[in-house]
Amino acid sequence: MARRTETHCSALSRRAVLAAVAGASAAGMMSGCVAAPRPVPSDAPAAGGGSGTPVGRLAPQPRRAFARTGPAAVMQIVAHPDDDLFFMNPDVAQTMENGVPVTSVYITDGGSFGVNKVPGRPAPEADVPAYVSARQQGLRQAYAQMMGLPLFTPWERGTVRLPGGREAELNRLEHLGRRVDLVFLNLRMHARAGGRPVNLTHLWKTPGVLLPTQPAAGSPVSGASSYGHDDLVQALVALLRRYRPTLIRTLDPDPDAQVHDQRHPRGSDQRGYSDHPDHTAAALFAWRALTSWAAGPGGAAGAPAFQTEAYRGYYNQRWPHNLPPQTVALKTRHLNAYGGDPSWGCGNSSGCGDYSIGGDRVLASDRGWVRSTHRRYPTAGPRAVVDADDGRTTVYAVLGTRLARWSGRPDGTPGDPEDLGGGPLAPSIAVTTAADGAHLVFALRFSRLGPGVRHNVREVVMLRQGPRGEGRDREETWQSLGSPETEPRRTRLTGTPVAVTGADGRTHLFVRNGHKGVSTRVLDTGGTWSPWRRLPGGHVQEGLAATVDGDGRVHLFAASSGWMEHWAQRGARGRLKKGSRRLVARPGDVPDAVTAADGSVLVGYRRVASDRVMVERLAAGRPARWSTVADRPVSGYGRVALVGGRRPEASDLRIAVGGGALGGPDGDSTVIRAAARGAAPVLGTPTTAVAPHGGPAVMVALGLDGIPVVTRVREGSGSA
Repeated sequence: MARRTETHCSALSRRAVLAAVAGASAAGMMSGCVAAPRPVPSDAPAAGGGSGTPVGRLAPQPRRAFARTGPAAVMQIVAHPDDDLFFMNPDVAQTMENGVPVTSVYITDGGSFGVNKVPGRPAPEADVPAYVSARQQGLRQAYAQMMGLPLFTPWERGTVRLPGGREAELNRLEHLGRRVDLVFLNLRMHARAGGRPVNLTHLWKTPGVLLPTQPAAGSPVSGASSYGHDDLVQALVALLRRYRPTLIRTLDPDPDAQVHDQRHPRGSDQRGYSDHPDHTAAALFAWRALTSWAAGPGGAAGAPAFQTEAYRGYYNQRWPHNLPPQTVALKTRHLNAYGGDPSWGCGNSSGCGDYSIGGDRVLASDRGWVRSTHRRYPTAGPRAVVDADDGRTTVYAVLGTRLARWSGRPDGTPGDPEDLGGGPLAPSIAVTTAADGAHLVFALRFSRLGPGVRHNVREVVMLRQGPRGEGRDREETWQSLGSPETEPRRTRLTGTPVAVTGADGRTHLFVRNGHKGVSTRVLDTGGTWSPWRRLPGGHVQEGLAATVDGDGRVHLFAASSGWMEHWAQRGARGRLKKGSRRLVARPGDVPDAVTAADGSVLVGYRRVASDRVMVERLAAGRPARWSTVADRPVSGYGRVALVGGRRPEASDLRIAVGGGALGGPDGDSTVIRAAARGAAPVLGTPTTAVAPHGGPAVMVALGLDGIPVVTRVREGSGSA
């Protein structure tokens, strides 16, 4: 499973470098049924972890071998037709642009109350099956366009059998070796049972609820059926097992808390949260299914080695826009194809799209869904550590919702992934090296994933891997560090961890808390954890960045609505306090921070609604002085990763973006690719690690096939 780490840089224009490359391939046509999955593990302790909560040990998990992945494959599981276009694009379009097939699974019918109204015109008669059909036709138009084909390209329409004798509609489009599958489960958005309304949220939360299906007008599905809670989980697991995706995209299982007022009207949001209730329920069903798939019998081939990404929904209207104009135009173009128009000759008598969406109407809305694509776990991806003794690179990442480790070989290539357990884990981890050389790995765990409030809990966990030569390969026990939130329902608002080890040997752990502030725990050199403590101030987005300056002081950064928030120690053993900040630019996305060789701190982030990246420098020593190192376009969108050089000047700075791109000192860009033919596109933003004793920096990306790509970055010349 190892990929050679030989790399080369190909000079490309800014336009050619994409900031978040994704790719996929899918399995063949579905047929037959799959047995019911094993239940999600729920024997872990509930995550409390308020002030004074001791560190607890998790129940041991058996270690399993990861299966060798096949070609990269993406599956998207969403609630409604258009969720993928609003909240996951432009990632979907870029996946297809890379020539890798995509499978999209739509849980509900999207039929709402059956009125396909064109704004400014009289409302037509309600017709739910026709509206379902029109929205599905809109999806076929949008996906044909993303494949580079005419809007009304004919699709193959058939059915797929699922457990319990149920059927789902399957639409397939193939062109020049590429393929898209659209799978419609068609559970009713709004139904009634026993005289009461029922929907996807009731199906998730309430035992005994059944939700009927509504096939589209003209569907090849033979008739309606119904789903209970476990039926839907089994159906999703059946699709996962057949398609065997290497990346699963979901909506947000734990949406942002939101006070709804005149400035932030509730609309279709659920009470107290910034998202549609169907989005949340669909995401929770998806995560339950993928953890069931991961925990099920892997057979001789091993456990599935997939990656996950979760996308924010209505959250996008609450925070600054993070997409540049050219990317907004791309999303809008595909949404216009989906929205369609009643005058189009699409060949579908029920309608040619969701008419409220087309004609650039999404740009006129102030909801901002088209202007942003935010990830629930924006720091997801691999983490790398370069050992001081021999310079080997060890890579950690989440595969199959479990922690995987690739131990570096003497020739620099990563070995096969080792299963370190801990799951089910969110895809974002933090790794720091303790004073004794041990690797400390932190993660956010779905410690309980069930329908009741007390059975849906998150916690921060840690695994210690001892120093090389001193038992690092022995089996360690995962420890629960709890959560800064004490109520089970509020633990779901806990962010993913960031951790650094200070010059005094203490390890600082940071997470975003349920109040959108930051909470911290500190591990002293004797192995004792402090209680959770809330840092002063802060109203920040998910996605923190931390580093240690040349004087041994810890710095923490987070993007607020209008500025970059900063906390810092006054001395190497002090508490973090509000630090200095400069209102040079409003951040559109989360930051990255590194320390240059002269001890100064560099923090980089994208400007709001722009492709320009700001890099600011906080000089070492006192008084603290900020200066702007770079303010230049770096193609694409999304989070950036800094590669600090020996000097903090712009002439020795590299900016890494998704897809393995490096912004060079001249402001242009190059892309680092795997040398092996047929290598999968990389996922998300690369991570960087600084080699000890003045060696080159290391950039690590994870391919969509779950194999690391490791590149050593030389000073002033891109890559080794």
